[in-house]
Amino acid sequence: RRPPTPSRSSSIVGDIVTDELRSLLSRCLVGEQAALGELVTRYRERVVAFCFRWLGQRQDAEDAAQETLIRVCRHLHHWDGRREFEPWLLAIAGNRCRTALAARRRRPAPQPLIDVPEEQERANAPHAHLAEEVALALRELRPEYRRAFLLFHNEHLGYAEIAQRLQVPVGTV
Repeated sequence: RRPPTPSRSSSIVGDIVTDELRSLLSRCLVGEQAALGELVTRYRERVVAFCFRWLGQRQDAEDAAQETLIRVCRHLHHWDGRREFEPWLLAIAGNRCRTALAARRRRPAPQPLIDVPEEQERANAPHAHLAEEVALALRELRPEYRRAFLLFHNEHLGYAEIAQRLQVPVGTV
């Protein structure tokens, strides 16, 4: 089944967008840096989302999208101006994703640096998660609060010793 034919008013809007894009692409083809930046900005999120659907990992998707946009900018002169731009762009993104998937299959499975018995690994898992959460929370604290916390929990100092080190009253600690 074919999509309905656009009305005259929606065709005009489509032409304006197409004319605007063609103008942008023409400026890119003559090497205008601002136009290249605008093109990348315009399509970056769409390409990242497309690559993420293929690859399922954000970092890999961002890498593939970056490679795609670099290739598009380098090889824009190969684009056939009589055709739509976005399918050409997404075809390049699809090729980058296929290449990334092939490289992922060739990559050996990650191996742990040290051999930890499975029971110990399971026992330490909650602690590792908690340590990460504490480290993230500590980054959000004001420096003097962070120092007091670390002196108490890491160096096992009492309130009086912490007050002396920080040169503040014990009640402040």
